Amino acid sequence: MLKAIVIDDELYAREELNELLVESQQVEVIAQCSNAIEGLKAINSLKPDVIFLDIHMPQITGLELLSMLDPVSMPKVVFVTAYDEYAIKAFEDNAFDYLLKPVESSRLHKTLQRIKLINEQKLEQPNYSPIISQKLELIPCSGFNRILLLEPNNIEIAMSEQTGVHLLTDSDKFTASLSLKVLEEKTDLIRCHRQYLINPTCIREIKLLDNGSAEIVTKSNHHAPVSRRYLKVIKDRFGLL
Repeated sequence: MLKAIVIDDELYAREELNELLVESQQVEVIAQCSNAIEGLKAINSLKPDVIFLDIHMPQITGLELLSMLDPVSMPKVVFVTAYDEYAIKAFEDNAFDYLLKPVESSRLHKTLQRIKLINEQKLEQPNYSPIISQKLELIPCSGFNRILLLEPNNIEIAMSEQTGVHLLTDSDKFTASLSLKVLEEKTDLIRCHRQYLINPTCIREIKLLDNGSAEIVTKSNHHAPVSRRYLKVIKDRFGLL
């Protein structure tokens, strides 16, 4: 049975689609989310086979959410919306399918059958085009019952800890809703350590250590370790010997 997440800011639309999926007896709805931030967290933690995603949502749209997903582990994405003018854009961004509201059970059945056929026979996904890594213009961060959208060039250091991925700016610390891997692929932050990314424009000092590693100091006096593996990459970027 397919594991699915439904993401839609309209409660009635979520419940209606959930009923159709339950009736199909082919899908287990493992989460329902009312916005993109909730959806992103659920996708990263629950690893669904498919997500049913509304396009027109406040703050972060479904199309923007799609661009934040890790292309390597991305589930199949079925857009569900009342606005058919987004269809071409949806397929350009590697959506698996596109359903118009109100969703008809017969049309949903066709989508589920296609997913089942691909999963069972490992066929190449229809309507698939190579993923182009688009740069993120805003990074969603959560905290204190609000959603913050942070510009990537304001980030000096991104680091992965047990409590999540944290972003350091010149004056504050934020918790990102994205993985380090996605941040590395879709921003200008570069890897300096297995658990750290650095904004190269914010580097003010590179302290070389005796063990062959180093430490970066940013313009706001934040510190980040540089492993031996990535030190050469950092040096090459700045033309250092």
